[in-house]
Amino acid sequence: MVGFDQTTTAERRRAFRALHEGPAILVLPNAWDVISARVYEDAGFPAVATSSAGLANSLGYADGNVLDIELHLATLERIVHALDVPLSADIESGYAPDTASLGQFVRRLAQTGVAGYNLEDGLYESEIFPIEQAAERVAAAKEAAPDVFLNARTDIYLAHIGSPAKRFEATVERLRAYAKAGADGVFVPGIADAETIRRIAASVALPLNVLAGPTIPDAAALQRLGVRRVSVGSSVMRRTLGVLREIAHELRDSGTFSFTREPSVSYADANALLERRG
Repeated sequence: MVGFDQTTTAERRRAFRALHEGPAILVLPNAWDVISARVYEDAGFPAVATSSAGLANSLGYADGNVLDIELHLATLERIVHALDVPLSADIESGYAPDTASLGQFVRRLAQTGVAGYNLEDGLYESEIFPIEQAAERVAAAKEAAPDVFLNARTDIYLAHIGSPAKRFEATVERLRAYAKAGADGVFVPGIADAETIRRIAASVALPLNVLAGPTIPDAAALQRLGVRRVSVGSSVMRRTLGVLREIAHELRDSGTFSFTREPSVSYADANALLERRG
């Protein structure tokens, strides 16, 4: 990998950490390649994240810990070098079933220049690590790159693990264990109702990250509930694919070009987004 200026990296990591301390909630948009990240930066966001699903899909892989590691790291490095704001990476569960391999991967991840990352507590869609093992993984990852913001994610709600009546207590138990293990923030995708969000935010001292969705409160309301960070995951990428599919169907079915009259980024503006970017 190409080396990255260590002073710039340290500054970005400090800036990213400070964004979790307010006063405003951090709305963190998720990109899937260089130009989508640049669109977000150009719109004025102070930091950008990647979507594991979006990035994997854009590179020809399904989501779910199957993306080629070398390709993932190389893509992250390209995005970091294209931005002037911090980048946080979604690395799923770190492509590692054991703590030694996880630590090795996180050390390589840090070399890309990212300011933070999400670490999931599961390997499969409906399977998560036992809480003791998951906490050990958080500790190993933190030790591998102490200055990179570690956002520890639990998928209890997202994957519908356990009985609904016990999910809150199980989630809080995990978040506290991850905090004790050294996490800098915690992420609970899959929660949408205000009362659950409020209770979880009040139950852990670390900044809480939630995932945007069709029924979740808006950013201002989330901030009032105690949320410090909200991300959008792969939803923007999938909405973009939805527009592309509509265009494909128009071309196939009617041979018309109405999409060329819709709002878009101009040829010149698209190129301008990537000037000076290698």
